[in-house]
Amino acid sequence: MNRTIALFTYHALLGRRRMMLLLLLPGLLIAMALIIRAAAGPDIDPEITAHLLQHFALGAIVPLLALLAGTGAIGSEIDDGSIIYLLAKPIRRSDIVLTKLLIAVGCVAVCGALPIFVTGWILTGSALNLPAAFGVAALVAGTAYCVGFLLLAVVSRHAVVIGLAYALAWESLVGGYLPGAGALSVQQWALAIADAMTSSADVDSMIRLAVAIPLLAVAIIGGTWFAGWRLRSFTLSHAD
Repeated sequence: MNRTIALFTYHALLGRRRMMLLLLLPGLLIAMALIIRAAAGPDIDPEITAHLLQHFALGAIVPLLALLAGTGAIGSEIDDGSIIYLLAKPIRRSDIVLTKLLIAVGCVAVCGALPIFVTGWILTGSALNLPAAFGVAALVAGTAYCVGFLLLAVVSRHAVVIGLAYALAWESLVGGYLPGAGALSVQQWALAIADAMTSSADVDSMIRLAVAIPLLAVAIIGGTWFAGWRLRSFTLSHAD
């Protein structure tokens, strides 16, 4: 991990506009949990918690946060051309990718996985291990999303538009309802982990854990490697 790159990436991600969006989504989630808890009282059906965490938190908030973090970690440098100065330094491209990825995943962990855990705790406490199950699932899914969106930012100037269409159309709609599409859905992969960690019958993934783990590993490791390889072949003309 390169400390200088980490500091630049950290400040880029925590700019005023992006920071407001990174805090708005988890703030909305926790606010919804507080409203539901106040309206329903202490005896909340775990089905409500599972539904909120699965479809809204894991299905919408996590991919959107990862889109902001993953594309913002390197996309702005490519857009304004400042990436040429970074590539001109004697720094391994893999170090650049890993450093930016770690910062992006850290943002998703703080602004996504942690608030999701808190939301589950507000609604049901530790019942059925729902908070921990979805907190871990959100962290794993956020990591896979960050890798994908960072890679997308390296290969396309339209990463935000493409990523937004993927997050809203595929992950929130197609991947969550069509059985065959579940095998290509990060949400379903992560949901398999949550399903294995909780005894709630309301959490159910379209694919088995034994299939989800290898798919997640390939997506995270393979995507990180490919982003580094693509950045090594990135010429200065790409920033024009």
